[in-house]
Amino acid sequence: MRKALAGHVVVTAVERGWSTLKNGELLTAAEADCFDLIVSTDQSIRYQQNLTGRQLAILILPTTDWRNIRLHLTQIVQAVEAVRSGSYT
Repeated sequence: MRKALAGHVVVTAVERGWSTLKNGELLTAAEADCFDLIVSTDQSIRYQQNLTGRQLAILILPTTDWRNIRLHLTQIVQAVEAVRSGSYT
């Protein structure tokens, strides 16, 4: 997906050293580093984290399976371009 998101900086939580952050710590760390979007497959994050007042958005993908994700890159790129701070998509 990195090439498909040209013009965006794409990093993983593991690459940033954030893979162990929990309970909103990831959102806080991402905002502190000026990220405006988190892409996740955590289907329950919408119910666990309140984005009111947050400067970032969360895009939820239905799977981690690249074979399925790559079939929907156009829709994912459109969703990335359309997200607004404080929203779930």
